[in-house]
Amino acid sequence: MPDPDPTDVLARWCAANEIGDAGAATACLAPDVVLVSPLTDQFRFRGREQVRVVLEAVFGVVGALTVESVVGDGRMRSLLCRGRVGGQVLEEVQLLRLDDAGLISELTLFGRPLPALTALMQALGPELVRRQGSPRLAALLRAATGPLHAMTSLGDRRIVPLAAPRG
Repeated sequence: MPDPDPTDVLARWCAANEIGDAGAATACLAPDVVLVSPLTDQFRFRGREQVRVVLEAVFGVVGALTVESVVGDGRMRSLLCRGRVGGQVLEEVQLLRLDDAGLISELTLFGRPLPALTALMQALGPELVRRQGSPRLAALLRAATGPLHAMTSLGDRRIVPLAAPRG
């Protein structure tokens, strides 16, 4: 069977990402979609409902998201995106695997730079846990990720520049 033409799904996915519409983005997902987080390898988000909750939280945290390019063919695409988490620029690659119907069946996320990822972790983790009805765990996650974000941000601004190539 030939690969489906995912052009419509990809166009709708990109548009939904850029306007932060979790409902429209969820409509591009296969029912059994799997989301692989850039922040932890401890678990995956499975199914449209779990991924929709993540998308809602992400769109509330990541602003000014733009899809700069889409590469790939067949059942595999990569989207190169740029957005902001607080004052940090976030560069993201979304690796999309498509199912027989051309819907997104797996979404693996990669991001940089480290201060943007720790800012995302500090904002997103507590928000997801709060949405699950665990405000105390959300506060614990925020407290636990705060020092990590502070260290990476300070190091990136003050220490890393000292190691810049000369010449």
